[in-house]
Amino acid sequence: MTQIVADARLAAGASAARGSSALIRWLLVLGAVLFLGVMLILPLVIVFTSAWAEGGRVVWAALVHADALAAVRLTALTVAVAVPLNILFGLAAAWSITKFHFRGKSFLVTLIDLPFSVSPVISGMVFVLLFGAQGLLGPWLAAHDIKIIFAWPGIILATMFVTLPFVARELIPLMQAQGREDEEAALSLGAGGWQTFFRVSLPNIKWGLAYGTILCTARALGEFGAVSVVSGHIRGQTNTLPLHVEILYNEYQFAAAFSVAGLLVCLALVMIVAKSFVEWRLERAGRTELQVLRRRP
Repeated sequence: MTQIVADARLAAGASAARGSSALIRWLLVLGAVLFLGVMLILPLVIVFTSAWAEGGRVVWAALVHADALAAVRLTALTVAVAVPLNILFGLAAAWSITKFHFRGKSFLVTLIDLPFSVSPVISGMVFVLLFGAQGLLGPWLAAHDIKIIFAWPGIILATMFVTLPFVARELIPLMQAQGREDEEAALSLGAGGWQTFFRVSLPNIKWGLAYGTILCTARALGEFGAVSVVSGHIRGQTNTLPLHVEILYNEYQFAAAFSVAGLLVCLALVMIVAKSFVEWRLERAGRTELQVLRRRP
């Protein structure tokens, strides 16, 4: 009889614990949903409703305005130059760090992480101090009629600095997890260096490379701080899309500002869809790259 009572008490306690655990779980989920709704969903809704507040004609006029089209072209140029160069750097850096042993490897990894810890505004100021009219290289650049600051080269350099770690930081842990066995086997069978890279190494890291490229592109599209410092805010010449939004907002053209901001939001959503597609392909393939990418430093 005593054993039956004890078992009943244990069962009741376990049931109460499960009920309490379920309640805590649902409260945490509800809190997370509310937080995301207030911090993410609500701002997106405000952007689009504010853009369409004065009608579609105002939205269209804001998007096809000459200054807006110039900002789109400059943003596209910046992404088209900065992202491929960072892909090349990321591949070279990840290959060197994971495939070779050399002095200063830890220091190189630290340098790659530097843009994560330096404010974008500070990085923009550094480029001004280097290439500006009163900067270290300013007189030489002026003497040779080379303009970097307040021109598109400075914008590309600032964007490259800010987005530099993304590709490398996706590839380094992935290549470390894969090891060097496949490359060594290919080399032992007589394959050359480039042949080994294109037929063995690159296929093994293609989805990690795509993952890093998407993150790099998304950051390049939305970069504001560093670009704002080096651009000079010359309307129609050195304004990227984020800077154009700021100018419209400061001029109280709220519908136009939110229309251009809506374009940036749509580009961001495209990046999110692309990122989700890469993750889906990795999960479908049943490979370990996704777990490595999600626990990257």
